[in-house]
Amino acid sequence: MKKILALLISVMTLLCFAGCDLITIDGEYKGDPADYKGNGSIGLSVSTQNNPFFVTLVDGAKKAAKEKNVKLIVVDAGDDAAKQVSDIEDLIAKNISVLIVNPVDSDTVSSVVQSAVNRGIKVISADRVVNGVDIDCQIASDNVLGAELATQFIVDKVGEGAKVAELQGTSGASAAIDRGKGFHNIADDKLKVAASQPADFDRTKGMTVMENILQANGDIKAVFAANDEMALGAMEAISASRKNIVVVGFDATDDAIDSIKEGRMSATIAQQPDLIGATSVETAIRLINGETVEKSIPVEVTLITAENAG
Repeated sequence: MKKILALLISVMTLLCFAGCDLITIDGEYKGDPADYKGNGSIGLSVSTQNNPFFVTLVDGAKKAAKEKNVKLIVVDAGDDAAKQVSDIEDLIAKNISVLIVNPVDSDTVSSVVQSAVNRGIKVISADRVVNGVDIDCQIASDNVLGAELATQFIVDKVGEGAKVAELQGTSGASAAIDRGKGFHNIADDKLKVAASQPADFDRTKGMTVMENILQANGDIKAVFAANDEMALGAMEAISASRKNIVVVGFDATDDAIDSIKEGRMSATIAQQPDLIGATSVETAIRLINGETVEKSIPVEVTLITAENAG
């Protein structure tokens, strides 16, 4: 009798599970991806919180999630692509309904994002793209246009044919690729690019790389840095060298705006990371509700100089 009772309970439990799209077997969802709903929560995998831009992006996402009363789980990859893969695997195992991913590396993250898609999880990329995966929505600034605006500003300041340098972002990051493309769209025709070196979106590396560039190219007239952290690092190296060099960054962080007001940095490109984060969460909620969303949602960028720095 006990064995029969136990068998009946097991059968009833399995039948109950079969009607619930949240159930996993050995950590893997076994149902039709089209039927997957998840538990209504949103996972946000951010590349790093050691950068003011992404801190602001996460803050915007958290604020939107609180206002909309939706659960948001934030994980920080610490600029480690392998850790980000592991973080996303953990989010998938938590039965999230939507994954928002800000990749460390747009290629490395592809496989695990595809796993989320295969499961039925809706996916949004924030600020940086995911290569090779058909996701639901991409929300980002127009990085190519922003870099073009920054580079044309440099041309206007130092003149065509001037020798310039480029500080590149993290290799593989779509924002770094797009900003580099925008820079070269203008610079290759109108300027002489003496050096293009990566500094991984990091202020300390920006200073070190700029020191090395100055040793080899002491006559450069301007620098385009693919984010403000590298630009500010470059400014430290330039200040120590006592040279007068135009420096333009990207992101319009508070430190960069202050530097522009002080007459040190020349310009930056203003994104709206808080809006990127908020829009990502709002779009995730629309997906949870079964609504159709745009494949790409651009967020406006503008050139910030001493004239409009506030």
